[in-house]
Amino acid sequence: MANTFAKGWKYLMASLDKKIDDNADPKVQIQQAAAAAKEQHADIARQAASVIGTRSQLEMKLNRLLADKNDLEDQARNSLRSADAATEAGDTARAAELMTTAEVLSTRLVAVENQIDETSALHARAVKAAEQAEAQVRESEARLREQLGQIQELRAQVDQAAMRETVNDATGSMDGIGESDSSVPTLDAVRAKIERRYAEALGSQELLESAVAERMTEIRDSGIDMKASARLEQIRAEMKKPEITGGPENSADR
Repeated sequence: MANTFAKGWKYLMASLDKKIDDNADPKVQIQQAAAAAKEQHADIARQAASVIGTRSQLEMKLNRLLADKNDLEDQARNSLRSADAATEAGDTARAAELMTTAEVLSTRLVAVENQIDETSALHARAVKAAEQAEAQVRESEARLREQLGQIQELRAQVDQAAMRETVNDATGSMDGIGESDSSVPTLDAVRAKIERRYAEALGSQELLESAVAERMTEIRDSGIDMKASARLEQIRAEMKKPEITGGPENSADR
């Protein structure tokens, strides 16, 4: 029975491990395991009670048979005494009747004694079985206390795991606050975008101002070149004019 109990407990724990993995609420499975452990102990206790009850029943039967034996022995002795007395009194008929009664009583006594022998053998085995059953009940009680202690530890572990999961979920939520959502721009992303557009605008303005300055330089240089060309043409035109000889002194000399 002990081996059966141990195998049953191992099967129970293996089944509990698998069900905990499959079930969202391990506390339910732990409660079932506790109920199963208690039920196994109750089964052992019931079987032991049955064995002990058989022993007690055999004891009562044996005591009853012993009482019947004593009563039959007394009746048989009384019948023999009475038969002997009737024989001495010359009452042969009464003596024969009493002898017949004594023989019947003797036959019943032998049957009772046979029952006593059989019942005594059964009772001896029942006593040993009851002792073993009582020992198994004590062992079962000790194992049940140990199992309930383990189950209590499992409950504590489940509570700790649930607490850690809660903390992890909360930590994950806090971490999620710092993570960017692809559908919602972050402040840094908006700032970078604005700064990039502003830099591009500054670059465009700088390029535009550079282009305007270059154009103005070209225009200015072009105006200088035009003035220079006009001045050169003026000089060339002046060179083509006839020389003017001068005043009256030059005329008198001629």
